[in-house]
Amino acid sequence: MVAAESQPIDDNDRQTQLLRGALDMCLLALLAREPAHGYELVRRMETAGFGAISYGTIYPLLTRMRRLGLVAHEQQVSPTGPPRKVYALTDSGQIHLDAWQKQWNRFTDTVDAVLCPLDHNPTRS
Repeated sequence: MVAAESQPIDDNDRQTQLLRGALDMCLLALLAREPAHGYELVRRMETAGFGAISYGTIYPLLTRMRRLGLVAHEQQVSPTGPPRKVYALTDSGQIHLDAWQKQWNRFTDTVDAVLCPLDHNPTRS
């Protein structure tokens, strides 16, 4: 077996890849708690610990999820500017979120089983 050259691990790249696979689900989960406009969703994601997520990432996802019928929006008057779109989860969005959460839990259970086998009890940090 030939070992590959060691390359530095880029935590930001890994975090981006992980987020890409879970962002839709996370946005739906946030909207299940309370409707919000795009700026508020960006703020909630940052508060949750995801770091800086750009509006250029969030708004296209919201548009796609609206086209798929997972979220709906309504225009609300903004005290500081033009009306803003406030997004809310639809019934279809809730069904998809429930299914995605089950799938996510199965996936993370599988990854955990590979990383931390039952016969080995490492201290997780």
